Amino acid sequence: MPAGLASAAEGQLVSAQDLLPASPTAATVAAVVLGAVLLAVAVVLRSRKRRVIATPTQRATYQVLHVASLAAPPLRSGLTETTAAKAIRPLHQLLGGPALGLVAPDRVLAWEGPGEHHAPAVLAALADSRPEGLHEGTGRVIALRADDLPCDLLECPVRGAVVVPLSTGEEMVGALVAIVDTDPVPGLVRAAVETAEWVSAQLAFAELDVSRERLAEAQLRALRAQISPHFIYNALSAISALVRTDPERARELIEEFAEFVRYSVRAHGEYTTLAEELRSIDRYLLIERARFGDRLQVRLQVAPEVLPVVVPYLCLQPLVENAVRHGLAGKAGTGTVSIIASDAGSECLISVEDDGVGMDPDQLRRPAGGGRGETRSAHVGLTNVDDRLRSVFGPGCGLVVETAPGAGTKVSMRVPKFQPGVRVVSGWAS
Repeated sequence: MPAGLASAAEGQLVSAQDLLPASPTAATVAAVVLGAVLLAVAVVLRSRKRRVIATPTQRATYQVLHVASLAAPPLRSGLTETTAAKAIRPLHQLLGGPALGLVAPDRVLAWEGPGEHHAPAVLAALADSRPEGLHEGTGRVIALRADDLPCDLLECPVRGAVVVPLSTGEEMVGALVAIVDTDPVPGLVRAAVETAEWVSAQLAFAELDVSRERLAEAQLRALRAQISPHFIYNALSAISALVRTDPERARELIEEFAEFVRYSVRAHGEYTTLAEELRSIDRYLLIERARFGDRLQVRLQVAPEVLPVVVPYLCLQPLVENAVRHGLAGKAGTGTVSIIASDAGSECLISVEDDGVGMDPDQLRRPAGGGRGETRSAHVGLTNVDDRLRSVFGPGCGLVVETAPGAGTKVSMRVPKFQPGVRVVSGWAS
């Protein structure tokens, strides 16, 4: 090829290569990757931002509810120095202001912030606001100004106070004292009143819990009174008949009787384990078999898994006693009492059944005071146990009674294996 043509071709070739796209460099690749990462981070942050509390109103609502939840648990135990000391700080955060106090009618329970030296003046004003008589009412809201709170301390920031009575219903149990550094204004008074009403509601719940415990204790006393007159007489009669004919058997029954009475009249705990309840029932049936002889047959079927389940104290004893006294005592020939406790996942299923004379279902629908003698006693025992089960475990865990004249009686219950607030402590249930 002539030299001129070669030079021209080479020139054209170089020009064509210049027109081709250049290969990507490391800097270009890094820039692309960095951009993708930043985009992904932006997407993640945006999605998270959507899930957080976005508006000031939502944030304020959350803060108020959170602070209130900190004060509620101690107040649900009543108004004492201990519970007031635990609740005073979240209540102060909830209401704001220089200081906050919780007082009883005659003393300071807890105080946070300055101004506690004004407590005597606050208590005097609270006493003046109460109606005559201890149970006449809950008093009225008091707004105190600087003239009502004289002070010789130059650095004292207290310029007023709002005193709102606290009550559990009809009786005043104390007051909430909101200390302010200005004259009390209507907005502050309203906030203090609303806070005090919320505190009073928690104290009312505490009073309700106490009333429930008192009712449970009364029900236990009624059960013990129901057991004692009938069973003790029959047990002692059966033992006395064996003293001469079988002294060893009589001694054994006396020991079992003593253990049964000890368990029945114990003063520890509202609850017990199923194992303890069945052990007491075994002693009861041992003594009853000494009285009825071969006429009384017992069938016991208990799953080992349910023995530690916590049940209300004396929840089975009345059912077994009813099966013996009201089901088999009036039946000719042999009678059988069946006690079955089975595992049903999160629950324990318990039933007490007899093949005795049964009863009219309409009798169970009548008030517990209706009927006479044995029928009324059986009804009271079933109603008592049913009320206690529903109170502890909820309305769905009451007794289910299946009966008819001449067809025997079966009483069933469902007991949760785990229930908040129901547990065994140091060998006793609480």
